[in-house]
Amino acid sequence: MPYNTIGFMMPHMAREFGWSFGAMSLGITIFGVLASALAPVFGGWADRFGARRVAIASLLLFGLSFAAFALVGPSLWSFYAVWVLVGLVGIGSTPVTFSRIVNLWFVTHRGLALGLMLLGSSLAALVLPPLVTWAIGAHGWRMAHVVVAGLPLLVGLPLVLALVREPRAPVAADAPIPAAGVRPAEAFRDRRFWTIFASIFLVALAYGGAHIHMPEIARLNGLTPPEAARVMQVLALAILAGRVVTGYLLDRFWAPAVCLPILCLPAAAALTLAGTSPGFAAIAGAAFLLGFAAGAESDLIAYLASRYFGMAHYGRIYGALYMAFGLSSAISPALYGRVRDLAGTYEPMLIAASGLFVLGALLLLTLGRYPVLRPAEAAA
Repeated sequence: MPYNTIGFMMPHMAREFGWSFGAMSLGITIFGVLASALAPVFGGWADRFGARRVAIASLLLFGLSFAAFALVGPSLWSFYAVWVLVGLVGIGSTPVTFSRIVNLWFVTHRGLALGLMLLGSSLAALVLPPLVTWAIGAHGWRMAHVVVAGLPLLVGLPLVLALVREPRAPVAADAPIPAAGVRPAEAFRDRRFWTIFASIFLVALAYGGAHIHMPEIARLNGLTPPEAARVMQVLALAILAGRVVTGYLLDRFWAPAVCLPILCLPAAAALTLAGTSPGFAAIAGAAFLLGFAAGAESDLIAYLASRYFGMAHYGRIYGALYMAFGLSSAISPALYGRVRDLAGTYEPMLIAASGLFVLGALLLLTLGRYPVLRPAEAAA
């Protein structure tokens, strides 16, 4: 919700309060950094108290805090204060909690199940823009925040209350013990944890800003606003496809081998975008490859956490890995924007991004085979 709505709200707040776009964009950075820092905390609560309880509380508080944007006044600090509030409570309504539940229920087709779960954020990228546009036109930007807050409060929360449960025992006779795995301290001493962390950070740093700045990248390459909008639709659909296809492949092949081509192809896409006026078809194709890789990365974080470190303390370990994604995604748009301001083009950043994609993919090849995990009580 935050990333798919702020762009529509900022022009109206700028007119009413006179705030600059740079100052307002700092709000999403505050949210991203704070939420990422709290991901291991919420993940630990999910391990201890159950992911369902954490998700219910977070959905309720997230919806209420997001609606509070309707109350901001002319002081920019009131705007930042709401972003702080959203960052404090919102991370529990993300895959930090829900991926734990899916990992516990699904074993043989875990990758595909995670991919299907993550379709929600892809669908949000398609549904939210027209919903926000309508709400602003009909009720103004303040009430638009209230309308959008209805999604977690009136859709997400009732669905979790009615349908979401965690299994109390393995779901199949040959399933691994759900409590098998390593303790967080052991995971944090493991080279493989930091290899995954570094790979996620590099790929998110390469992708995050490209997504946010894609309309401007398209414009600089000669596309019209309607063409740029179609490119963004291609990007959203590619994220959706990437999550399902990658999840399917993860169930059948070693994860790093699956991700090598998926994360290297966007390197070529970034170089295409760095070229001179490549044309609509080339830009849309590049956007598809970038979006497909982004969808793959979301699957990969949850899948690798479960396969290499187990489910005994999955929430906290996954939350720590999610920090790499969240922090890098918060930094990347500002980095892309800074390069655009200094160079007048995104070319230097896109060339650097191509190298980051390849390096992130190659790092995963050093992980080795999936370990045979022990029950938690025996884990050192």
